[in-house]
Amino acid sequence: MLEKEKEEIKLERETSLSERVPPLQLSGLSMQDIQTLCRELHLKIDVVDEERYDINAKVDKNNKEIETLSMKIFEMRKMKRPALKRVNISADAMLGALLGSKLKESVDFNANLKTVKKEEEKKEEVTDWRKNVEAMSGMEGRKKLFNAGQ
Repeated sequence: MLEKEKEEIKLERETSLSERVPPLQLSGLSMQDIQTLCRELHLKIDVVDEERYDINAKVDKNNKEIETLSMKIFEMRKMKRPALKRVNISADAMLGALLGSKLKESVDFNANLKTVKKEEEKKEEVTDWRKNVEAMSGMEGRKKLFNAGQ
């Protein structure tokens, strides 16, 4: 089977070369024409050699990179990681661990709200103003208003 595969590869190569490169016909050419043909072939060979060199340089670079990456992977596999342990923590502790120093109080946000007490308006007793006028008349009445204001 290996011999058959080798023969098939040779046949494929010969057919591809015959399609790409036509056979040379040197019969009937003068010496000058043969020399120009040789020069053209040498130029084509130089171009192909340059491309081959560039491709080989790229392949070598990629191979070195693959080697360094595989060495890094090998070194990382050697390193032993500690086994992780299951830990039971509360929601407050978890938020504290995640947020760090930002959250020092508990998670109960309602407890952090300020409580505002509604002050009831003082309702003055409505009395007959005529009775009050006699009590407030004179200096004694003004003294009572002054003391009540403080």
